[in-house]
Amino acid sequence: MKQEYTITVYTENQIGLLNRIAIIFSRRKINIESLNTSPSEIDSVHRFTIVINEVEEVVKKLCRQIEKQVEVLKAYYNTNDEILWQELALYKVPTDEIAEKVKVERLLRQYGARAVVIRKDYTVFETTGHREETEALIKALEPYGLIEFVRSARVAIIKSSAGFHEKLREFESQQPGEEVIENEFLNKRGEVFTM
Repeated sequence: MKQEYTITVYTENQIGLLNRIAIIFSRRKINIESLNTSPSEIDSVHRFTIVINEVEEVVKKLCRQIEKQVEVLKAYYNTNDEILWQELALYKVPTDEIAEKVKVERLLRQYGARAVVIRKDYTVFETTGHREETEALIKALEPYGLIEFVRSARVAIIKSSAGFHEKLREFESQQPGEEVIENEFLNKRGEVFTM
């Protein structure tokens, strides 16, 4: 049975990687509901957070396929119960509606929204929460002249993980990289490559 999964991918920051990962989904005709990329807690490692609706077997295969990309360090998948997540939403409404109607102010307080910009012609509010919460505020603001709405992609943290940083250290201690050996012919180019 299909359900919502969040795929977390740790990668090197390379040009073209986002395109190659997106192609993996489009070839299988899987729609990406949400996509966020950002730096991670590890210097020079980026994190992709991808949300899809699919069956678990397909999600497992997707993660294995994503991990085949050279720049990908690790890909995880989780259900909504296994992660903590939020989305940011911005709402633009006419300022005169907000100023005149106390109901709107109470409504915004109820949803935990705060003013980001207040101008003569419009006011922008922001709130964070799950998709259902941000969509509920859209419906509540529509009668007051909602001008514009935008929502960010999901940001998520895996509940049970000790963090990828620890896993990377653990992996390195179990399978340390080979010692770097200096090429003995590096400074003897003229002697080795003569005609």
